[in-house]
Amino acid sequence: MLSVFLLGVLCWPMQAQEAQQTKQHGGISQEMLREIAGGYRETPSDKALRNAIGNNDIRKLALNQDNLKGMDTHFAIRVNSKGITNQKASGRCWLFTGLNVMRAKTIARRHLGTFEFSQNYPFFYDQLEKANLFLQGMLDNADKPLDDKMVEWLLRNPLSDGGTFTGVADIVSKYGLVPKEVMPETNSSDNTARMANLVSLKLREQGLELRDMVTRGAKPADLAKRKTEMLGVVYRMLVLNLGVPPTEFEWTEYDAQGKAVSTETYTPMSFMKKYGDTNLMGDYVMLMNDPSREYYKRYEIDFDRHRYDGTNWTYVNLPADDIKQMAIASLRDSTMMYFSCDVGKFLNSERGLLDVNNYDYASLMGTTFGMDKKQRIQTFASGSSHAMTLMAVDLGKDGKPSKWMVENSWGAASGYQGHLIMTDQWFDEYMFRLVVEKKYVTAKVLDVLKQKPVRLPAWDPMFAAEE
Repeated sequence: MLSVFLLGVLCWPMQAQEAQQTKQHGGISQEMLREIAGGYRETPSDKALRNAIGNNDIRKLALNQDNLKGMDTHFAIRVNSKGITNQKASGRCWLFTGLNVMRAKTIARRHLGTFEFSQNYPFFYDQLEKANLFLQGMLDNADKPLDDKMVEWLLRNPLSDGGTFTGVADIVSKYGLVPKEVMPETNSSDNTARMANLVSLKLREQGLELRDMVTRGAKPADLAKRKTEMLGVVYRMLVLNLGVPPTEFEWTEYDAQGKAVSTETYTPMSFMKKYGDTNLMGDYVMLMNDPSREYYKRYEIDFDRHRYDGTNWTYVNLPADDIKQMAIASLRDSTMMYFSCDVGKFLNSERGLLDVNNYDYASLMGTTFGMDKKQRIQTFASGSSHAMTLMAVDLGKDGKPSKWMVENSWGAASGYQGHLIMTDQWFDEYMFRLVVEKKYVTAKVLDVLKQKPVRLPAWDPMFAAEE
């Protein structure tokens, strides 16, 4: 026994040393560190760059002077718009964009002056419906452990002010619309973070309580009753922050010259039927450009909806050129579209220009950034982050698009008179989603719509909500 003990004592330092060597093999040794540090050489140019970058905004230093020539703001194909909206410090771009698409059609159809749908009204019900979506999701998965992928995803995402066009369809089709003056913005709708944090905190607490009730064998009727009581608490919090949503109101329509046309009493649903779109899901097709997945396939993302009884985000994945073809057809017919992209990439906000040549980061950093769109998606380096209203395109002599323009929701002082202009090259690299009316969709895409969609999990990279 003693010999075995001594052998073990002698072996332990050897094992520890081997383990340490293994660690160092994958870690950074002193020798490796010296080699790595050679990547920076104290040359005059390196030192000048270090001084410059250490005291300045990288974007200003990388600003490509060769790309600062006069920006062409003429568009041969352009849909007219009246009034730039402002989502302020909120993630409601998806809602502003969806309503702006409807607003443009309403203004043109009824010859109105400046007009806006209330964004606060559908947002109120969006938050209430998302709260129910979360609580019911917790009930549906109550038999799974807390570290289950779906349960973890729910607890990480109990509530969001972001969304997609599906959310516009889900909420408006159920709750209708009202004019902006009937339910105007509040500080909490303009600045959603504080309210969202408090409601999310409450929802997580409520979700755990429902799980505990299931564990203790509560009856379905008792669970439903308790969930309703919980939603009552959320409803009160929303009213305190956003106001009381109207159920009936009187409103006067004015024409473009400011003359009163009619004064009537409406409900949100009757107003929507008269001034909005009554078939947002049936009349529109959602398109995606995601080169990380097979084209000409239909996909559905689980739990990517705004109502428990709503519709998951379902789209047709297509090459960018196919999407452009339908976008141009829509714009030629004076119809704006819901459009989303990775807006933060290569945005020169002062000019309102989205161009891959705006910034030369490679020259500044002395290296290359070589991932293509597919690789950026696969590594979570790029995704759909912001929705805007596609309203213009310019075509070259060859009939191909050279640049595009969107109506944004960051206020009239932002970008180019409240708009952003993008080069066609930028469109290829950072455009992700477009929603078009079915009448502009090609026969090939209509055939794809007949496919049973491939269902993707809620945590898929393409779930990312536009903000």
